[in-house]
Amino acid sequence: MFRSTRTILGLALIAILFTGVYAQKADKKTEILAEAGYQAPVFNYSAELQSVLTDSVNEMLAKQQYEGFKSADISATLIDLRDPKNLQIVNLAGEERIYPASVVKMFYMAALHRQLQDGKVKMTPELERGLKDMIVDSSNEATQYILDVLTGTSSGAELPQAEFDEWQFKRNRVNRYFTSMGYQNININQKTFCEDAYGIEQQSRGYKGQNRNMLTTNATARLLAEIALGKFVTPERSAMMMDLMRRDPFAETKDPEDQAHGFTGKALVDKKLVGTKLWSKAGWTSKTRHDAAYIETPNGLKFVLVVFTENNATKREPIPMIAGKIIDRLSAK
Repeated sequence: MFRSTRTILGLALIAILFTGVYAQKADKKTEILAEAGYQAPVFNYSAELQSVLTDSVNEMLAKQQYEGFKSADISATLIDLRDPKNLQIVNLAGEERIYPASVVKMFYMAALHRQLQDGKVKMTPELERGLKDMIVDSSNEATQYILDVLTGTSSGAELPQAEFDEWQFKRNRVNRYFTSMGYQNININQKTFCEDAYGIEQQSRGYKGQNRNMLTTNATARLLAEIALGKFVTPERSAMMMDLMRRDPFAETKDPEDQAHGFTGKALVDKKLVGTKLWSKAGWTSKTRHDAAYIETPNGLKFVLVVFTENNATKREPIPMIAGKIIDRLSAK
């Protein structure tokens, strides 16, 4: 049985710890605001598509070599984009809040493009370099810089409560943006680190991780679908974001664990699906292994697949195995 959500407990802890932060008033001059007339995508449930996802995940779980990989360790969301007028979505534990690792960088990229479009942030060669490195190379240092730009905050020493509340309100700017567009059950206000957070970053995190970044596969799949459809910010900016997430799993690499070869892309190589296109943002820590991918195949498949796994970070096969089985099932229909 797939995991039950821990949402209420997680949100309650954050609310208790940071109650004073949200009493402040946002400054429209710096706030990230959804574009006028923004409409959230409409998704429809499909029992047939649900079977595709469920059967593909269960087949992976049934493999003997993955003994110990429990259904509670995985969340997944699948969106079929072949018909823009009938976007179909299904999930397994898709509302489970999970530490997203580097997948959160896709959200920071999207928020930055909104600020650039609004003229509240100006593109510079250094900002362009940081944005590219954050997505293409998944640089944590670049991500720290981008979040500073987005929120007007910076790392440093711990602060007294009143000053901290003001700082934290600014840091929550990206959260408020996505919440205003109907994204639910997420928390995206923390930098990513190679080791650990210190000073005010640890204070913001809550010392015991109560305010860590959290995403769901549903929210992640929705954002990737909006970008892939050219609906996020503007078609031109969506295309820019897609360019940064473009992966070539068939290219030679010295790092088999990179975003193109170590995650969903491995399925395309294993199945020799030359000509299939892949856009993605992966995340990987000592405890998690995630991928958010958009795939287009020569036979007309267009789908978003987001898979988050916990407690199995060293297992390379589950995510590409699920992706491969989904491709097989969708192609057979």
